[in-house]
Amino acid sequence: MKQRFYALDVCRGATVAFMILVNNPGSWTYIYPPFDHAKWHGCTPTDLVFPFFLFAAGNALAFTIPRLRQGGDAMMWKKITKRTVLIFFIGLLLNAFPFISYNADGVIALKAFQNLRIMGVLQRIALCYGFAAVMIYYLRPAWLFTAGVLLLLLYWMMCLLWGGNDPFSLQGWFGTGIDRAVLGESHMYHGEGVAFDPEGLMSTLPAVVQVMLGYWAGSFIVRKKDAAAEGENKPVNGLYPLLTKLFIAAVLLVFTGLCWSTVFPLNKKIWTGSFVLYTSGLAIVVLAVMIYCIEIKKWHGAWSHFFDVFGKNPLFIFVLSGIWVRLYGLVRIADGTRDGKTVYKALGGWMYDHMFAPLFGHMNGSLLYAVFHLLIFWAIAWWLDKRKIYIKV
Repeated sequence: MKQRFYALDVCRGATVAFMILVNNPGSWTYIYPPFDHAKWHGCTPTDLVFPFFLFAAGNALAFTIPRLRQGGDAMMWKKITKRTVLIFFIGLLLNAFPFISYNADGVIALKAFQNLRIMGVLQRIALCYGFAAVMIYYLRPAWLFTAGVLLLLLYWMMCLLWGGNDPFSLQGWFGTGIDRAVLGESHMYHGEGVAFDPEGLMSTLPAVVQVMLGYWAGSFIVRKKDAAAEGENKPVNGLYPLLTKLFIAAVLLVFTGLCWSTVFPLNKKIWTGSFVLYTSGLAIVVLAVMIYCIEIKKWHGAWSHFFDVFGKNPLFIFVLSGIWVRLYGLVRIADGTRDGKTVYKALGGWMYDHMFAPLFGHMNGSLLYAVFHLLIFWAIAWWLDKRKIYIKV
């Protein structure tokens, strides 16, 4: 079996770590701008996390697809279908967790599952993985490239033809109408104040291309690494042409994405085609820099190990982080009185208000609260790796 770059594992782990960091601030009111999403159009460092994760999933397919082809169509459909359904179902369970909540009278009651959100981060990962894996398995490279281009252009045309007067706005984007018809408003995200799902059905189409781009980068790296290892030059020297080509590809993707953004704005919430190209280009830059530092310069050690343990159990650690913070909502602590009645606060909010904010201030306290939880999940990931426990989905 082909050996993967250690840099790929570090990149994947760093993406998981950053995802945990930005998902768990002490207060959503106090967030430094780089750790917050763009309000609508635009792209912050935080907006890079999800596309980087999909890109990393594509990298992994560069190692998975050859094994699936050896096993044949039946094994491919079994494994891909099983993984897609399982990840989607785990996402649904995470949306429903912890299945109970406090009602208006402060009594624990069963959640109203008729309002359960259907889509989410894991659900998008599942669908993108499933569709991309099948396309990669069956299509030759030229046809796969054509399919990726057509998906991005088709999505752009659908936005323009079926959108409103402002087709890339919250109100004008066409995908919301389809989500309402298929999923129902009660099963959609309402964080924007209206029924709108940033992981909706139609915006999943261009996200599939993000996985395909990750696969192309991963398979290119594998081929060039093997060629460098077998060449007359030292393997390390043979990696420089690989880095050159990666940087050229990255520049072309970023440049094309920025040019396209003048008519198809960078937007994570509707996952525009320009956003796909731009973020994939940046993912390649990060990956190339990691290869240079780790594989060529051998600058690795404690810092790289900190991240690579996250990459050993990425989905498990991500799900665990979601479960952990949701459990805080079930632990309520008395926090003074109001109108003669005791006021209760969830454990997470109480910790921020009484520990982190008083010691470090609101902004720094919110960030350090997230760092504190990141270290908790690192310790769990380290313990699992130390005992060679790898929970595969």
